[in-house]
Amino acid sequence: MTKDLAINKKANFDYQIIDKLECGIVLTGSEVKTAKAGLVNLTGSYAIIRKKGVFLINANFPPYQAKNINFAYDAKRTKKLLLRKKEMLQLMGKIKKQNLTLIPLRMYNKKGLIKVEVALAKGKKKIDKREIIKQRETKRRTEKARKGEY
Repeated sequence: MTKDLAINKKANFDYQIIDKLECGIVLTGSEVKTAKAGLVNLTGSYAIIRKKGVFLINANFPPYQAKNINFAYDAKRTKKLLLRKKEMLQLMGKIKKQNLTLIPLRMYNKKGLIKVEVALAKGKKKIDKREIIKQRETKRRTEKARKGEY
């Protein structure tokens, strides 16, 4: 049974999701407590691939106890994602070949371990986003008209 700890709500609006992948994440003790409390914010974060692995950048892990923190604590510290070398090489090939971005979709608890679902995604253009907003508006209006609220 998996429990969602954090969801990147803007991901589906800003990106066209192509492929999803599950990976582990390296966290410190206080970051684990923050994640299990559901305080993590994945909005605006992304992942990059370097020679030593895949890293999650700009994910916000606020302190678990705000009054009891270490002064060296960095809420947006770069965190390493755990992937097999074969998976990492496949991702590198797809990212370079198709000009894609690697973004986190959600963070969840699976058998006591914290996992991150990352996705290969392509950024949407402003026109595409406007179309989605128009479709939502027309859908809302038709639902209201059916219910007789208009």
